Amino acid sequence: MSTPGRGLHGRVLDTLGPAITAGEYPVGSVLRTDELAQDFEVSRSVMREAVRVLESMHLVESRRRVGVTVRPKTEWNVYDPQVIRWRLAGADRPHQLRSLTVLRSAIEPVAAGLTAKNATAQQCAELTECALGMVAHSRGHKLEEYLVHDIAFHRVILCASGNEMFARLGDVVAEVLAGRTHHEVMFEDPDPAAVTLHVQVAEAVRARDFARAEELTRQITLGALHELDVLAP
Repeated sequence: MSTPGRGLHGRVLDTLGPAITAGEYPVGSVLRTDELAQDFEVSRSVMREAVRVLESMHLVESRRRVGVTVRPKTEWNVYDPQVIRWRLAGADRPHQLRSLTVLRSAIEPVAAGLTAKNATAQQCAELTECALGMVAHSRGHKLEEYLVHDIAFHRVILCASGNEMFARLGDVVAEVLAGRTHHEVMFEDPDPAAVTLHVQVAEAVRARDFARAEELTRQITLGALHELDVLAP
């Protein structure tokens, strides 16, 4: 699906990006922009704009008198939300989901503990509202509606921690949560125990119980890993 507002170069990216991240263009492959412009039926300037975006993600590099070369995966900007989305759409999905969920398990419990210490009254209220929204949409196969509140909940945890590095991971966590839903790596209804844990985290944050907030969030991330063992082994 093309990303709105990006025009012709967005259409090129929505094909070329997933192809690169899926390994259809092996490391070291040279992409000829003139040939690609013909293949995609776009102008060379549109093709150059698409290449600039891919370069910003470190997926490719332009070499004078060589062309546009595909870079090794170890050099990709794996935190870029678009790169995450492309990888989740391809055969690399199980590994990508596991990698991101392990990252969450390392970061989010600590962030939740800090949130219990640092959250404002408004942020506490937002967290409770998100948790109640998750409860309200946890039955009846309402995964898209549930996802909205789930993403918002985890954004509050990361942002209210007071750590700007954690806050910048909000888009990363949003992509993994969305990826699980859109690629059907979730049960038809969310795990009731996980929903309850989110409510309890909100309560622990409001009570300024940082140790409990951290432990409950660790249980959430461990539960997400367990779901991957079942649904995306």
